[in-house]
Amino acid sequence: MSTVFIAFQTNEDSRPIVESIMADNPHAVLEEQPAMVKINAEGKLVIKRESIEERIGRDFDLQELQINLITLSGHLDEDDDQFTLAWKN
Repeated sequence: MSTVFIAFQTNEDSRPIVESIMADNPHAVLEEQPAMVKINAEGKLVIKRESIEERIGRDFDLQELQINLITLSGHLDEDDDQFTLAWKN
């Protein structure tokens, strides 16, 4: 399998997003740096709108991820409910 990753700016807006991703992807590894947080995962990484909404207490459009997004690696598949990174073989 190949590793995928997503990286966000380190700030209060991205914190609940990162918490949600880590809760939904127990195989993921969190790498914290002073201005960036990177989440690595073997195989795939799934970001669920519903999980983020539970943490922030309001509706969340997955396009809002792009506000604090620095970079990502993997094939992106997204719809209104989830954002998935994986390498297609």
